[in-house]
Amino acid sequence: MSLKLIGKKKGMSQVFDASGKAIACTIILAEPNVVTQIKKKETDGYSAIQLGAFLDKRATKPLKGHFQKAGVPCCRFLLESRTQENEAFQIGQKIEANYFVQGEHVDVTSRSKGKGFQGVMKLHNMAGGPASHGSGFHRHAGSTGMRTTPGRCFPGAPRASRMGGDWKTVQGLEILFVNAEKQLIVLKGAVPGCIGCTVYIGKAKKAKKMKIEKKR
Repeated sequence: MSLKLIGKKKGMSQVFDASGKAIACTIILAEPNVVTQIKKKETDGYSAIQLGAFLDKRATKPLKGHFQKAGVPCCRFLLESRTQENEAFQIGQKIEANYFVQGEHVDVTSRSKGKGFQGVMKLHNMAGGPASHGSGFHRHAGSTGMRTTPGRCFPGAPRASRMGGDWKTVQGLEILFVNAEKQLIVLKGAVPGCIGCTVYIGKAKKAKKMKIEKKR
């Protein structure tokens, strides 16, 4: 299993291919991720690599002790990736944006934009009621009641609720190019979240299947 890097969404732009077609892309800032801990099966029960990114001066005392033990500066974000072999990594090693290459497919996880409390028409794409003057409701969900038996409304039905702010994963995004000097990764397509949000980038799990389907 490969590592997942921690980055920040800088925004969206567009690039042009050889034919002049505009391609929407997302720019990710992937500052060097530092290896803060190496977990082994003998001591921890499983094999994993813990990465930290983006300096943080407000770390708590337990985290400061964790970073001091590793001999690395305090990081704001930590991410653990399961691995099969840890011999190639060392504590304090930096994993940069060139860990990924151009043309490679990746999976990106981030938190979507929060939309606040929304009604059923926007949240669940319901049709609503008639728009005429005689209508009893316009943007309601309709009746949610039950008969005497069972005499209650079942939970889990679509109702007005909070929208957005959830962790979302977009799979199979293609890397258009990597700027190793500025630590930028340009991805084809959109990534959930607002500008400046934290994203986690890992190698795609379904890239091979997607290529086969495209050839057919």
